[in-house]
Amino acid sequence: MTSILEDVRQPLAAALEGVAASVYDYVPEAIIPPAAVIVYDSPAMESTLINGAVTKVKLNFLISAVVGNTNNSGALDNLEKLVIELLGAMPSGYVVGDVQRPQITQVGAANLLTADISVSTYYTQEN
Repeated sequence: MTSILEDVRQPLAAALEGVAASVYDYVPEAIIPPAAVIVYDSPAMESTLINGAVTKVKLNFLISAVVGNTNNSGALDNLEKLVIELLGAMPSGYVVGDVQRPQITQVGAANLLTADISVSTYYTQEN
């Protein structure tokens, strides 16, 4: 039996590992920047086909691009470079949407500069 973790999230994370960043296919307790964090967007799943043998869903994710925020102009430049690299590393079968505006996010004691990239793909579960 297949799973979303094995068939979608882990392969997406593996494709993004070529980028100079830590890549997480889950929300970690601590983030080591530069990083890419894959989380569900809303709606997380959209049903496209449901019957006795096959279930097909559209999966919506956010890839949060994360850099350290020690210098505003340098951090923004680093974030822009990371976003472009992540877009270039996107595997086939994924539809890339908008990149949201940068924002400062506090994680623990650290302030990080982040931007979310909308990504979607389809997953078929055969029972």
